Amino acid sequence: MTAEPTTAHSSRWPVPPQDGYTVDDLFTLPDLPPHTELIDGSLVFVSPQRDFHSTMIDLLMTGLRSTAPPEVRVRREMTVVLDRRNAPEPDVSVVRTEAITGLDVTRYQAADVLLAVEVVSPDSEARDREAKPHKYATAGIPHFWLVETTGTDQHPVVRVYELDPVTKAYALTGIHHDRLKTGVPFPVDVDISAEALAAL
Repeated sequence: MTAEPTTAHSSRWPVPPQDGYTVDDLFTLPDLPPHTELIDGSLVFVSPQRDFHSTMIDLLMTGLRSTAPPEVRVRREMTVVLDRRNAPEPDVSVVRTEAITGLDVTRYQAADVLLAVEVVSPDSEARDREAKPHKYATAGIPHFWLVETTGTDQHPVVRVYELDPVTKAYALTGIHHDRLKTGVPFPVDVDISAEALAAL
């Protein structure tokens, strides 16, 4: 019995430059996986989504779009450029309508984003809870929501934060378990109960 011959893998991982990648690299490097993010000059690849992650995004997208005023638009999983070394992809963003200049737009500037939403996944827990909120606040994005599950029944919970213009940090303004009701960045009233999630 003989061993099967080994073959070299046809693709190679990109070798990062000494000072890390930039936003320009993120949009010009060939063959990057979909939804690759740039955090502190490093490329971050996304793991396969859990059903909760995808369904929760759908629930929030529907709820936000139902009350969004004409001057804003709601987008899912689009790159937001914070600076030359940071371009994360919030799960949901509320952006100024004038920032959408055509169907070929691939990114938004932080100044055009009113709300960034992160739905926590096991592989992104530290980034979603620590790194990204800090970077969104530093970039001046006025509102941030963190979505997680709680308890053994995996019940959704949404923590709502607002940017303090003095400290340039987010302050918690509410924790929502069954109904997400807030007046900013515009009036929002979304059923986020486990039943609403299961109905999708």
